[in-house]
Amino acid sequence: MEMQHTASTSQATSSQNHIPVADAAKVAILICTYNGECFLKEQLDSLIRQTHKNWTIYASDDGSSDKTLQILQQYQAKLGADRLFILEGPRKGFGKNFLSLVNNLEIAADYFAFGDQDDVWHDDKLKRSISSLNSCKTKSPSLYCSRTRLVDTNGQPTGYSPLFTKEPGFRNALVQSIAGANTMLINKPARELMQQVDGRATVVAHDWLAYLLVSGCGGEVVYDAEPTLDYRQHGGNLIGANANFKNQISRFRKMLTGRFKEWTSKNLEALDSVKQHLTTENEQRLRDFELARRSGLLTRFRLMKRTGVYRQTLKGNISLGIAIVFNKI
Repeated sequence: MEMQHTASTSQATSSQNHIPVADAAKVAILICTYNGECFLKEQLDSLIRQTHKNWTIYASDDGSSDKTLQILQQYQAKLGADRLFILEGPRKGFGKNFLSLVNNLEIAADYFAFGDQDDVWHDDKLKRSISSLNSCKTKSPSLYCSRTRLVDTNGQPTGYSPLFTKEPGFRNALVQSIAGANTMLINKPARELMQQVDGRATVVAHDWLAYLLVSGCGGEVVYDAEPTLDYRQHGGNLIGANANFKNQISRFRKMLTGRFKEWTSKNLEALDSVKQHLTTENEQRLRDFELARRSGLLTRFRLMKRTGVYRQTLKGNISLGIAIVFNKI
């Protein structure tokens, strides 16, 4: 399916380089769907309830065999074909599907929000996200993300995603992704960075990639401790919230088996596409980090210390230290 209309650039900016007025900013909501008939209506209804009204939904379906497309078509008929576009995904996994939306030049907006098919956004999610990035008053790449409230299949609250208190930054991004893409809002410069990633690179997770790119290139990363959505936990989740002890143990085991090292290698491959945009300081950090991964134990520890990489929690930093010892990073 092809887009029937070409989105126009928002008139909220007086020039290309100015920050759009928050209330008038145009937001492109990018959603990837695949057999999401069970919860998709709740997600779409929560988008419609947003207090910030200047949005357009772009739904890329990756070959659903259930009623997902029918639901999208129903909402398109209700909202209008200029407010909900239905696209055909590349069918190469959720990461590639999201990047197909990021790279779609027909999608133009001031900000870009990522959405999952089974979450429920809080009514002020977009308004809070935009206000946070506008307060940065920067023309450089900017990214907003937040905690989530965890809910079960029936939408009943079960807890929250981990609360992180350390400053977000590139030293953290090299070894940890702090928030899900479903909470994220990025501006145009951040989107342009993501568009420069080599299409042949294997993307571990588009949220981690966005965090790496924006922080590495000197952009602004805003982490909001207040949840902006209900993150549904069920058997179909591709990536869980990592909020309970069982999930944390599972991820620790993946680190020791070399899975984390594999993820890091893929992240570095993707970063290679934008090395020229890294700050001088972060470019040096990246060189030290890459060299440390190829070095013996003592040199590896020295270089990692100089790099200054850290995770957000004590347990996370202990597991990071173990990974450095066994060269699983």
